[in-house]
Amino acid sequence: MGADPTGNLGRLFGVYDECTGLTLRGTFIISPDGTLLNSEVNFYNMGRNIEELKRKLKANIYLSKNQTEGCPAKWKDDGDKTLKPGADLVGKVYEALH
Repeated sequence: MGADPTGNLGRLFGVYDECTGLTLRGTFIISPDGTLLNSEVNFYNMGRNIEELKRKLKANIYLSKNQTEGCPAKWKDDGDKTLKPGADLVGKVYEALH
């Protein structure tokens, strides 16, 4: 979390509102090699959930080591059920998780 008094970072990430001079609440997870892994943009007065942000960060770390898997919305930690994306999973995600 940081301040952006010049709006430069907000412009870089596309969350700066030129009309109001304010920056939307943007959260970005960027890999060490500079790849954008996740982005979430909320309106000015919408708070963010730190537990969900930590979950997404852990999931991205896990997926960097397990690139053929997918972490579903309820995934929280190593050992939780993951998915193997593919055509056979279409329409069957619920069944695959239960």
